[in-house]
Amino acid sequence: AGVEEEEEDGDEELLGAGGPRTWTPQEKLLHEARLKAKAKRRLRRTSSRDSTRESLSEGGEPGPEPGSPKGRAHDRRSRMGKGRGLPKKGGAGGKGVWGAPGVVYGYQEPDARDPNYDEAAQGDTVYATVVPELEEGELEKNVQPMVMEYFEHGDTSEVMELLRGLNLGSRRHAVPSLAVALALEGKASHRELTSRLLSDLVGHIVTPEDIAWAFDKMLRDLPDLILDTPEAPQV
Repeated sequence: AGVEEEEEDGDEELLGAGGPRTWTPQEKLLHEARLKAKAKRRLRRTSSRDSTRESLSEGGEPGPEPGSPKGRAHDRRSRMGKGRGLPKKGGAGGKGVWGAPGVVYGYQEPDARDPNYDEAAQGDTVYATVVPELEEGELEKNVQPMVMEYFEHGDTSEVMELLRGLNLGSRRHAVPSLAVALALEGKASHRELTSRLLSDLVGHIVTPEDIAWAFDKMLRDLPDLILDTPEAPQV
């Protein structure tokens, strides 16, 4: 606006205070050059205003100024002004990085729940069969048929193999007690076979303390044994 005022003042000077006068060729060329420059500035100013209106009508917003808070929203530099320009975490823990240089990790036990767990790479696999300890009722169901079959074949080694397949646990003393109770109900040959069986079981399946505990229990349960075998005290 200031430039235009100066040019208009210049035009008035050319016209002069006394009205129109005859221009020299130089003054006429200068006046035409000023008119062309003024027209160019108006055209440039009009085009810039139109472009601004179009950008606002399309929904565009002017970009934030470099010093505005919006311009610093995505700035990676420290906002406290205390950063030293060093990488975070000392260069460790970034994308695709195992850790800080020079760090040695100790051995970690493989976890079967790890998605990268490879069972074939863990070496030889050892499978162990765990047999639960027999309950009192289950022990009688398993041992009684063994003793009755032994009375038929008389092979003590077979009985020992079958007993090893059972987890007798703390109920080992029930084996000789049950064998003697079955022998009392049987014949004299069954009692002889039972005596031989108990002799072979000591040191392999049962201990001498188990035999002693079994006979003590039978003496305490003698009134019940008499109900099934009246001559149990003499036998």
